[in-house]
Amino acid sequence: IQGHAGMLMARPGLAPQAQESSQAILFAAERAANLTRQLLMFSRKNVMQPKVLDLREVVVNLSKMLKRMLGETVSLNFEPPATLPLIKGDVGMLENVRFEPGEEQNDPAFARRMASLADVYVNDAFGTAHRAHASTEGVAHVLPAAAGMLMAHELEVLSRVLDDPKRPLVAIIGGAKISTKMGVLTNLLDRVDTLWVGGAMACVFYRALGASTGRSLVEEDQIDTARLLLREAETKRSTLKLPPDAVVAPDATSGVAGRSVSWREIPDDLMVVDIGPRTVAEVGHDVEEAGTVVWNGPLGIYEIEAFAAGTRAVAGALSRSRAYTVIGGGDLAAAVDDAGVADKIGHISTGGGATIEFLEGKTLPGVAALREREAACR
Repeated sequence: IQGHAGMLMARPGLAPQAQESSQAILFAAERAANLTRQLLMFSRKNVMQPKVLDLREVVVNLSKMLKRMLGETVSLNFEPPATLPLIKGDVGMLENVRFEPGEEQNDPAFARRMASLADVYVNDAFGTAHRAHASTEGVAHVLPAAAGMLMAHELEVLSRVLDDPKRPLVAIIGGAKISTKMGVLTNLLDRVDTLWVGGAMACVFYRALGASTGRSLVEEDQIDTARLLLREAETKRSTLKLPPDAVVAPDATSGVAGRSVSWREIPDDLMVVDIGPRTVAEVGHDVEEAGTVVWNGPLGIYEIEAFAAGTRAVAGALSRSRAYTVIGGGDLAAAVDDAGVADKIGHISTGGGATIEFLEGKTLPGVAALREREAACR
């Protein structure tokens, strides 16, 4: 089972996602039931690796989850597979496979080595499905393969958002750089009813409209791209909206006071650090009227308490909405958790880059491999 280790070290507010990611492991363990269960970690170590890459904490957390779910003790062993082979009822974990040269190269020989440890391959790691690596794509061509429960749920939710949403469909796309979100914005213009653009990348659109953005972060080489997107939006079904106001400050550091200004009145010596109260109100209104809301990317520098208000306020609006709400993973998942409303969101994706690429309309290699295998077995 290809899993997402990060989910097993999840923040308390994201515990449901962590538990969901262990369902496939539990399913397999129960059907290979034995009187004695143990969890083994097969380690790939290097003396140059920082301690933070030691995944023993993940294994300990996983064993606790399995104990709660199975209602019995799950013992731990930290041994290489040569000295402690898997037997019926055991769960093994391969640690840090990306430190094997063949992993990121999607080496068929390395994929076959991993495949030799199992009879069936289940990919339950949506967060890595956009990578064509040996453990995420290669093994699926060697063993009978299927999507895990978490992976299947992610694909079902995100596909419904794009192809069959309850309308109005509102998309909120934040973040710092338009260059990393251009594909998402272009694809969503044909699909959503309202498209809000926030975060620092809104400043690129302000510049495209002839406004000054002071000392704000702006990708100068993307101004023409933003201008083209604004022009294209005039012919699409979606209404593209920019924040009508912003919070500005001398710099993006703790302890610095910010103030709200209109988007056309950003002072030359200040920078945009958050969306303003008028924007919060207008986004909140659209969210309240929506049938479906999908949101990817923070709307301000949420890591700094003083500049997190806009992101948290919009998170609160989603939590109160009757719409089906989807959070696009990555940094935003942590921000929503910090806002204390993670349990009131319809779906929080476990993907970061994978979610973005899916919303762009791209084919994810890990998913494509599963579908090819499924088609071949029919």
